[in-house]
Amino acid sequence: MYFDVAMPLTLFVVVIVAMFLERKVEKKLKVAFEEKEFGVQDAVLLVAAISVTVSLMVFIPQMAVMTMFLFAYSMLLFIFTYLFSDFQKAKARLFCIAFLIISCVAATISLFNFGASTTVAYGALAFYCLFGFTFVAFLYEEQRVDAKERWYLAVLPPALFIVLYVFFSRTPIWFPYLLNLYGIVFAILIILYLGSLFTWKTSLIFVGLLTVMDIILVLFTKTMVSAARHVSGLRLPVLISLPTVPAVATEWGVLYMSLGLGDFFFAGLIAIQTLKKFGKGFAVLSAIAMTISFFIFETLILNYELRAFPGTLMIICGWLPLVLFKNLKKMAAG
Repeated sequence: MYFDVAMPLTLFVVVIVAMFLERKVEKKLKVAFEEKEFGVQDAVLLVAAISVTVSLMVFIPQMAVMTMFLFAYSMLLFIFTYLFSDFQKAKARLFCIAFLIISCVAATISLFNFGASTTVAYGALAFYCLFGFTFVAFLYEEQRVDAKERWYLAVLPPALFIVLYVFFSRTPIWFPYLLNLYGIVFAILIILYLGSLFTWKTSLIFVGLLTVMDIILVLFTKTMVSAARHVSGLRLPVLISLPTVPAVATEWGVLYMSLGLGDFFFAGLIAIQTLKKFGKGFAVLSAIAMTISFFIFETLILNYELRAFPGTLMIICGWLPLVLFKNLKKMAAG
């Protein structure tokens, strides 16, 4: 019997990290959104927008898709870094030093590949430009007196992401290493960014509608599968792909399992709202239940050779019985 523990454990870790960080970032995000929250209509419209976008994705040229995702991811990195860039000067120095080291090492590696890969080699120029900008930011930080948000620090993470994608996306270092790393980072940021806009009521409506939509687009129209294939060729961090553990060998090598960032957001949103509604202990228990449910479904997929299955359904089957039992127990006690 085939089974995999890599993807379920990754799902669990992402959800737990998002739950841990949520309390730390909620206040700032609430202030940034001016205490706004999604209403029922907003939740319904969001599901409709996702459905339409996925359905039309296969008709959008890949260059336009790439530009759209790069812009969205870059803005996400910039917003988060900017909101939390009011840290102490010592941390700002370490932040700059980290980017100085990364950009210098990446530029040097690119130079050594001048004969092997022209694209990677020309990336050295971009990395040295990033190194120069970071060095100027480091010098400016030494003269800065206040410790408010710093736009010049917020520019560094998205700039590094774009340069790495443009010049390294076709190299072995991007897939699976950097692709999965950025996939995990963006999954957590999306959970924190959008999760702060939901309430318990709107979450239930959104989760229910999204699950129904996912079932239709994956099992019936197959639109979700086509969209995933259309985007996956661009090597954008729209999903996380991990080799099965223990390894499942195929004629093409070790089998990789993939899960979209939307499914990670789905699980993270449920966990965060459960945390707010029922407390930390029950939220962790729900995360464990979602992970076990996902593991069981993934085992069925591996052994019965199912090509695609709705990730939302795999996740909610672990969470929903637990919450229903909790509510029934609460009603009986009341």
